[in-house]
Amino acid sequence: QVHLVESGGGLVQAGASLRLSCAASGRTFSGSPMGWFRQAPGKERESVAVINWNGELTYYADSVKGRFTISRDNAKNTVYLQMNILKPEDTAVYYCAGARTYQSLLRIRADYWGQGTQVTVSS
Repeated sequence: QVHLVESGGGLVQAGASLRLSCAASGRTFSGSPMGWFRQAPGKERESVAVINWNGELTYYADSVKGRFTISRDNAKNTVYLQMNILKPEDTAVYYCAGARTYQSLLRIRADYWGQGTQVTVSS
């Protein structure tokens, strides 16, 4: 079992940057694909970015391509989401999640989730 804790959220103005971190405990982290997802009020949870176990394969939602970067440090059991040029529509609770397969995460079918961190972007 893997336990995830997100951090780094906050209130920023449009155009600013934030870096989210997701610290994982558990022996299976380094071999697990990981992803970031978000859910805005009244909307369904959506994929933001997914990364495979060694960082060589990534996926980004069209809405964040060119602005967000997912990365991981397996030695630190941590996955990151660097968010640049933030927009008000990026406002949401951001969740970190992991699964046994990369394809599962692309379908938002995770085996374990973090508790989420709020990101609010003001205009």
